[in-house]
Amino acid sequence: MKKMLLTGAALAALAWSLPAHAELKFKPGEDQKFHWANFDELKKVDLKGETLTIFGPWRGEDEDLVRSVLAYFVEATGVELKYSSSENYEQQIVIDTQAGSPPNIAILPQPGLIQDLASKGLLTPLGDDVATWVKDNYGAGQSWVDLGTYKGKDGTPGYYAFPYKADVKSLVWYSPDNFEEAGYEVPKTQEDLAALEQKIVADGGKPWCIGLGSGGATGWPATDWVEDIMLRTQPPETYDKWVKNEIPFNDPAVVNAIDIFGKIATDDKMVDGGAAAVAATDFRDSPKGLFTVPPKCYMHHQASFIPSFFPEGTELGVDADFFYYPPYASKPELGQPVLGAGTLVMITKDSKAAREFIKFLEMPLAHELWMAQKSFVTPFKGANTEAYGSDALKKQGEILANATTFRFDGSDLMPGKIGAGSFWTGMVDLVGGKPAEAVATDIQKSWDAIK
Repeated sequence: MKKMLLTGAALAALAWSLPAHAELKFKPGEDQKFHWANFDELKKVDLKGETLTIFGPWRGEDEDLVRSVLAYFVEATGVELKYSSSENYEQQIVIDTQAGSPPNIAILPQPGLIQDLASKGLLTPLGDDVATWVKDNYGAGQSWVDLGTYKGKDGTPGYYAFPYKADVKSLVWYSPDNFEEAGYEVPKTQEDLAALEQKIVADGGKPWCIGLGSGGATGWPATDWVEDIMLRTQPPETYDKWVKNEIPFNDPAVVNAIDIFGKIATDDKMVDGGAAAVAATDFRDSPKGLFTVPPKCYMHHQASFIPSFFPEGTELGVDADFFYYPPYASKPELGQPVLGAGTLVMITKDSKAAREFIKFLEMPLAHELWMAQKSFVTPFKGANTEAYGSDALKKQGEILANATTFRFDGSDLMPGKIGAGSFWTGMVDLVGGKPAEAVATDIQKSWDAIK
């Protein structure tokens, strides 16, 4: 604990301050894909003499990107802004808030940690007006409101966390050239996808590349599959009950989702390398079969980060592309669900500058400035999609904006011993041949043991 406190003190000393007149990435007023009227509105906010401290998860390249956005807030308002981060930011924010020295703004990607901070009275409610704004302006707006709503110290629910920068997990990657050469079309429904799988098998190919290997975290890629399938076979309310253990892991709804994935992953005809290769293949290596000649597989289910592990020189939109993991035509009532993750912005020390910063995030410009670069997608329907720096980001943003339901990665919402423990190992048991119900029962036993 002492070492961590010292780390916090060092971070405070090294916190990066933006100069009052930082060089702006895009010159205001020049490129019409940005909402420059927002910048003019922001100039009416006078924060000279005030300091705004922000603590977030972004380091390295992402820190440079967020700095480029924050520079506009500083330039327009005159605020002195200090941004800091830490390799152990989850522990550091707990230490700083409990020690009574929190930043004005904290940004975190862990809803469970945010709930813990809210329940201890360490967060300031953002207000019903902000919640209403999110509901009205975000794709699947109510989902994002629910994600940012937590119980405070007195047990009363409040809106505490504003979503800014999302990640999409409901994606299937493929090679357009391979699809075209084989005469395959991108499936629009799960029924279409099942028919495509059978056609690929009949043609002598393998539909999927799947790799669950990840060192001590082996198994986690399968949890994304199960979560996506849950959202396409069950109402979102059932998904919510599942991740909260309000229905057991071996409930028929959950067992069905596990079984659907299991039947794909344990079928030698469906997977590159056969069932035995699934747990043994590292997730970083698993998409490489898309790019061999002839292809070892035609599809790969993975989140938006996976192109980082594609072969060098792979051009998105040309050599590789993705489609939305589709819903069932037979279940139209479930709409267009999207599984993902993202960062949430909270006020941990209230001030005028902190409130104005939240208002800044309600401006399209605050999104567009990062959209125009890289590594950023948003469900904000008011942001100009033409601002996206690539077609791939634009497509992901449109998936978010058109979603009817958004749900956060379920394993991240579960207790660590489950979501980062028995759920992972259970998926390894599943692809090893253990029946879905037995796997689910074992996971539930591990959850019961921590009650």
